[in-house]
Amino acid sequence: MPSPIPAASQPYKIETVAVVGAGTMGLGIAQVCVQHGLPTILFDINADMLPKARQAIAAGLGKLVEKQKLSPAERDAALARLTLTDQLAEVRAELIVEAVVERLDVKQQLFRQLAGQNPATSIFASNTSSLPITRLAAGIPNPERVVGMHFFNPAPIMKLVEVISGVATAPAVADAVFALAERLGKRPVRAADAPGFIVNRVARHYYVEGLKLAEEQVAPLEVIDELLESAGFRMGPFRLMDLIGVDSNYLVTSAMYEAFHFDAKFRPSRLQQQKVDAGHHGRKSGRGFYAYPAAKPAKD
Repeated sequence: MPSPIPAASQPYKIETVAVVGAGTMGLGIAQVCVQHGLPTILFDINADMLPKARQAIAAGLGKLVEKQKLSPAERDAALARLTLTDQLAEVRAELIVEAVVERLDVKQQLFRQLAGQNPATSIFASNTSSLPITRLAAGIPNPERVVGMHFFNPAPIMKLVEVISGVATAPAVADAVFALAERLGKRPVRAADAPGFIVNRVARHYYVEGLKLAEEQVAPLEVIDELLESAGFRMGPFRLMDLIGVDSNYLVTSAMYEAFHFDAKFRPSRLQQQKVDAGHHGRKSGRGFYAYPAAKPAKD
């Protein structure tokens, strides 16, 4: 059977986007898409997440209005392009970006479900930061349409997007996603399907070594953060893990540890695991390596 993916001479058109997962990354990706003119569906299985996601996207667009990077009319038009749903059956688009938990089985099951209700020409993109695209595409109908599209947190601000081709990924699919990232005002780079791709493979040791210093009581974590920030890093490893999500960061480290056949230099930290076990997931939970006071309600 011939591939449903257009040849390179017939560029793939992406005019609608769906984002699965309304967490920090998912809502950030959705904001970028609606901001740049793309009708976007944002799905989350937890209906309670959706009003919060809409509020966060509206706030993000509002900041752009304050900075005079968007007009009020452009903000309103962007919000009008956003559709929120907790019904997976409504997730139909030319490009579907998953931003769910960093587990291979969960992502594969999601793509298999979506394959049953979308045409074979729909592109399935994963925002995974560590899982192999080749393994993710295995068992998915038309695996040539599965590609990595890895945004960085916060997605509306960070320019870099890694576009990762698995063994089965059609060149036309990777080209279409690369072009879309440029349309979104990003700086896409092509990456091979290797553990951690480019950035996470390099950055992993920023976290791992910082955690080792704290475990060995070489210095308090606050001091480690301050020293690295004074050396030129925008955020120290502990403040950055709290921003990303301590649990998400731990899952990525664990996945890379396994992918590198348990190489000791990627060993996850017991200190970080304790934080995850305690539910101290960072800013999103109000406590991680640091405590984050709850925001006070606005006065009438």
